[in-house]
Amino acid sequence: MHTVQSILNEIKSGKIHPIYFLMGEESFFIDQISTFIETSVLDESQRGFDQMVLYGKETSVDEIVSSAKRYPMIAPRQVIIVKEAQNLSRTIEQLLPYANNPQQTTTLVFCYKYKSIDKRKSLYKALSKSHVVFESNKIYDSKIPSFISGELQKQNLKITPKASYLLADFLGNDLAKISNELKKLQLVMGDHDTITPELIQKNIGISKDFNNFELQKAIAQLNRKKAYQIVQYFSENTKQHPMVVTVATLYSFFTKLMTLHTVTDRNPKTLSRAIGVSPYFLDDYMAAAKNFTMRRISGVFQTLRIIDTKSKGVDANLKPKDLYNELIFRILN
Repeated sequence: MHTVQSILNEIKSGKIHPIYFLMGEESFFIDQISTFIETSVLDESQRGFDQMVLYGKETSVDEIVSSAKRYPMIAPRQVIIVKEAQNLSRTIEQLLPYANNPQQTTTLVFCYKYKSIDKRKSLYKALSKSHVVFESNKIYDSKIPSFISGELQKQNLKITPKASYLLADFLGNDLAKISNELKKLQLVMGDHDTITPELIQKNIGISKDFNNFELQKAIAQLNRKKAYQIVQYFSENTKQHPMVVTVATLYSFFTKLMTLHTVTDRNPKTLSRAIGVSPYFLDDYMAAAKNFTMRRISGVFQTLRIIDTKSKGVDANLKPKDLYNELIFRILN
């Protein structure tokens, strides 16, 4: 199974394949690999002669194969990158003869985004057998903090657990957006090697005190005053804190609490793995589970469904402030 890093490492070592078929829902990793090939396989003086970028909307499989069969002009190999290759989905099987007998002096890269080719068909089998097929899957929301930590680790940088969850909560699962924000933070870190909530608040504008992570914590601790303060802030900043995101965050949190109640093995590592959180936060979840029994959590789920429906204007037309206040009242009473 190919990973982003294994593909990049092979290319760095000089092992370059005739075909790279990059496909799947998450475009970030596809772009990461194709950009690396585009900027590193040939040097700058060679690219003008032996590198081309084609687009699926503007070309055909026959034209791509015809270009791939040409010999390079000055470089040891030519590089052809086909962007938006998903637009060739109806005819992509026509690539099969070339996949079985590729030009060894050509590196052909397909960026087949947001979908995958049929794994039951001959093309996928041929590509998997002799070439590089990479499937880029969406990352679950719960894995975003780990993704953030991993991206920073590549630059020998660190981030506190709270800061990584703060970024994940604010930026969602748009990996390209997250990567851009991390680059901005790296520029302002100076001599520091660790990203903190304070650094995020100062440079990105995310409040370290008024966010879904802190709301979740306040509710878990039955801290009514803090919870109402946070939703008051949310109601005054609805663009940054839409109700749908808050409801989804709380639903995820209480789903983890419900799971925590059902795990019989109380080993901390087992519990952390079962609910998909860092061991750093396990104590917070354990404390919250004491305040929220399984029966009470069932009531919270019902509340979240009611608030979600009302926020969409069904059987109600309430202001954000009223909706948020009702949400907290129902959960904590």
